[in-house]
Amino acid sequence: MSRRVGVVANPTAGRGRAARSRGEVLAGLAEGGHETVDLTGRDYADALSRARAALAEGLDAVVVVGGDGMVHLGANVLAGTGVPLGIVAVGSGNDIAGALALPVHDIPASLVVLRDALTAPDGVRQVDAVAVSTPGEPTSRWYVSSLCAGLDAAVAHHASRLRWPRDGGRYVRAIFAELSAFRPYGFRITADGHTWEQDATLVTVSNTPLFGGGMRVAPGAVPDDGLLDLVTARGLSRAAVVRLFPLLFSGRHVDHPAVRVRRARSVRIEPLTALGANPPVAIVDGEPLEALPLQCDVHPRALSVLAPRVEE
Repeated sequence: MSRRVGVVANPTAGRGRAARSRGEVLAGLAEGGHETVDLTGRDYADALSRARAALAEGLDAVVVVGGDGMVHLGANVLAGTGVPLGIVAVGSGNDIAGALALPVHDIPASLVVLRDALTAPDGVRQVDAVAVSTPGEPTSRWYVSSLCAGLDAAVAHHASRLRWPRDGGRYVRAIFAELSAFRPYGFRITADGHTWEQDATLVTVSNTPLFGGGMRVAPGAVPDDGLLDLVTARGLSRAAVVRLFPLLFSGRHVDHPAVRVRRARSVRIEPLTALGANPPVAIVDGEPLEALPLQCDVHPRALSVLAPRVEE
């Protein structure tokens, strides 16, 4: 059965890999008998606008070509619509694809998944999506993987400006750069109605286990369980942070006495400068968002993804 599929590529993702891959994806989908619409824009805002306009005119799926930022774009077009998202992971950071057991840096394998899923009765996986808002205001953004609001956000923002090394190595460089002026941040956090205040190094609200090019920040997170994993690490010295951050790659940081993992459906994060430094601008799926306060609300299985069905 032929489907009408929009394709959005990020020309800058993966050091140009996405731009080179766009033609291959368009051709591969057309070979499968599907009608394709190239929705790639000049930048993120243009691509988002083009994709939303095409969706209103009628699409059976949207395929994004790039890294986590493009998956983020796709989620902000499709969350709550029932129209599925396809992922061709060729970016520098592909944590969402990894968390969903999708091919990474393998376009032929990605095309097999997409073509099979577009025609199979069980080719769509329903995953949770997270709505972000200023408390009391409408949803301003959706995300799939994680929102970072502590040193993790400062490091992610710094790493996004680096061109080398690839993947998680940029985060190692960024950690040491950010540590030069680091002091713990102050927060008021509310999770499912329970509120507390603390100084903190790490604050992440995760829907999937991975962020930052393979860091297992929330190793127990499940993308379709209807829950968020709130990972916090109380204020630490610079030397303690240097020892803690390498553990993020294996997920062993959750055993550190300063780290706590809580599960909740709704999380509100507010700055509290009486307890520490003002937190940095939050990062969602590797993309800058805005300053706190922010609220995260999980919407169970609000996003459909073209993917092999996972056995319950």
